[in-house]
Amino acid sequence: MNKHDLIIDLYKNAVDKKDANYLATLLTENVRFRIGNHDEIVGLNKVIDANKSFFKTIEAMSHTIEKIIVEDDYSVCHGRVDYIRLDGSRTCSMFATMLKHEGDKISDYLVFADLSAL
Repeated sequence: MNKHDLIIDLYKNAVDKKDANYLATLLTENVRFRIGNHDEIVGLNKVIDANKSFFKTIEAMSHTIEKIIVEDDYSVCHGRVDYIRLDGSRTCSMFATMLKHEGDKISDYLVFADLSAL
């Protein structure tokens, strides 16, 4: 899978479906992850646990990717994410993600988003 398609797959089939098991198939064993202002997490099991915890804090989310830029082993995407909170109310936020690729997997997964409205 090329890097562009990997990003689409990451958001469509893992993140937006809140599927941590599928997410794990896209990441390296030593993946580095950070979202918003939270501390960096390193290691596949820790990253998957953190994502599972985050997924439980919202009812649903849907990302609209506006642009993907790929250069060598790095890619960046940005767009909008629409959230449904556990109480059914809605909010949206802009996001950007920087990824480092190792083969067909992601080794750096850095998400820049304002999560304060959640």
